Amino acid sequence: MEIRVLQYFLAIAREQSIIRAAESLHLSQPTLSTQIKNLEEELGKQLLIRGTKGSRKVTLTEEGMILRKRAEEILDLVKKTENEITCSDNIIIGDVYIGAGETDGMRLLAKAAGKLKKLYPGIHYHISSGNALFVREQLDKGLIDFGIIFGAPDLTKYDALKLPSKDIWGVLMPKDSPLAGKETISPEDLYGQPLLISQQEQKEGQLSRWMKCRLSDLDIIMTYNLLFNASLLVEEGLGYAVCLDGIINTTGDSRLCFRPLAPTIEVEMYMIWKKYQIFSKPAEKFLRMMQENYG
Repeated sequence: MEIRVLQYFLAIAREQSIIRAAESLHLSQPTLSTQIKNLEEELGKQLLIRGTKGSRKVTLTEEGMILRKRAEEILDLVKKTENEITCSDNIIIGDVYIGAGETDGMRLLAKAAGKLKKLYPGIHYHISSGNALFVREQLDKGLIDFGIIFGAPDLTKYDALKLPSKDIWGVLMPKDSPLAGKETISPEDLYGQPLLISQQEQKEGQLSRWMKCRLSDLDIIMTYNLLFNASLLVEEGLGYAVCLDGIINTTGDSRLCFRPLAPTIEVEMYMIWKKYQIFSKPAEKFLRMMQENYG
């Protein structure tokens, strides 16, 4: 399976047309069709469903959708590798890739990156947002250099730097909601209330343990991956979002407020990377800056 052919395949998936893909690649249509047919024969699977003469629209089979996802990851990794290898020995130029969830603790990384930028202006940063599962998957595949997670990491797989930041769980709600008058929120306050919880929390069960009941016994009207989207629904009065503090601005003219849980739930923040990782020069400089500031 050649990198070049994967690029051809992704062009067809993007354009949904062999004709338009061939034009964008500056290839003849028969040449492109032959390359994809050879790829299908190599894999032993049909990747594309060719349209009729009337529509000419191309769709992906189930196997084609799997290949599209993997091809994108492979090409991202190839680009990252090329950038690392071609960097000069004397000049620090390149990219640092970080995966993280939503947290106000990202300010720590921003401060370290700001200091490093003054020393090496040729370093650029790329942030991918997602939950802990997403971060670990990206890290395991080599698509990011560092991951930011909450809670103790698996030290058999990762090295870690504990960061001086803790996030507090609480409830995001409109300022005029019945619970807004309370200083803290107890488990009993949330029984029977429409709740929005994170997809990660739904899997890990920390909220369930705090509330001393099964999540199925709660009125969970929505799960979310990114809190900003959920906050818009909270603002419209759809329910209460159980979340971390500091992500949504609740000061000034905001119609929302945040109340911490009681008993308190705090989670520690870690920066992790794969054991025995060989870093690019920019990533190595960034790690050293983080260790000097927070180690």
